[in-house]
Amino acid sequence: MQKTFNLRLFKPSDLNRVMHINRVCLPENYSSFFFIDLYQRFPETFIVAEENSEIVGYIMCRIETSLANFGLSGIIKKGHVVSIAVLPEHQHQGIGSALMQKAMENMIRYRAKKCFLEVRVSNEPAIQMYKKLGFKIKRKIRGYYMDGEDAYVMEKELQG
Repeated sequence: MQKTFNLRLFKPSDLNRVMHINRVCLPENYSSFFFIDLYQRFPETFIVAEENSEIVGYIMCRIETSLANFGLSGIIKKGHVVSIAVLPEHQHQGIGSALMQKAMENMIRYRAKKCFLEVRVSNEPAIQMYKKLGFKIKRKIRGYYMDGEDAYVMEKELQG
């Protein structure tokens, strides 16, 4: 049975719950300063998912500027998914996909043309979700994670 959840923008009072989800779900944990800094700089791309008024997942992103095609066509803005997590008991219900889609919609407000992320090569469920959303594996980064695991860089063009 599909449960109902809603998405909304993060607010500072959500910080402890988001940090709890981060610690439960991911080996990469961030300081409260890091979360708040991203929220202050890119509030539209820091989104939480709630079920029964309880936060069960989040996504936080930043907008980065880089040279497009080795500088031949100027500067391009890209949305970078820094962290996404959904509590294990709430996974496989469409929450992760909904968070990704909403974040990408909001990245377009910052004039981002692409969205990219890093994902553990062993995280097959996440890789499959990203592929369903239109992401493609661009390259592998050896030893990207602190435990030495490799990461895939996945990317998608944004329609805006």
